[in-house]
Amino acid sequence: MLDSPYVRRAAISLRLLGIPFTHRSLSVFRNFDAFQSINPLVKAPTLVLDNGTQLVDSSLIIDWAENTSDRPSLMPREPAARLRALRLIGLALAASEKSVQIVYERQRAQDKRDEDWLRRVRGQLHAAYDLLERELDGVEGWLFGDAPSQADITIAVAWGFTQLVVADTVDAAAYPQLVAFSARAEQHPDFAALPPV
Repeated sequence: MLDSPYVRRAAISLRLLGIPFTHRSLSVFRNFDAFQSINPLVKAPTLVLDNGTQLVDSSLIIDWAENTSDRPSLMPREPAARLRALRLIGLALAASEKSVQIVYERQRAQDKRDEDWLRRVRGQLHAAYDLLERELDGVEGWLFGDAPSQADITIAVAWGFTQLVVADTVDAAAYPQLVAFSARAEQHPDFAALPPV
């Protein structure tokens, strides 16, 4: 489902790379049996290729797409820019992961929650967004040129996901650069075509 940051980043990347696909919106919870019939791992995202090969994990799907597409890469080629992009992607993926961990911990009964662990995860989530906020200071367009890069996609998708599921943990008012950057990204046709709900 597109409310997953991993599914959404893969889908947006496929569109930007010109890889046609059919999206099936299946919940790993509500549609477990239907998902399991496609992929016994029940892991999202899952990309089923025309020959039946299954790829799981957004980064692996994106890597396959990058090597299949005849469009320009979503990653900068210049070594210093590529290193920066990888760093930013890592921060955004960490923010997504920490947001997911908070959601799952909140699914547990109140008396079973580990508040010390939640405090640590919230700290990690804020650390990731603090670093991204600083990186976006002064950015008025895309990070690496005239079109969205993988860093742009992953940052905007992670921010949107966090605001969708744990906005009470990350106050948007404290992150004006991320708010503005993500709002610009969501106006792009390939983002708008794949909304997170």
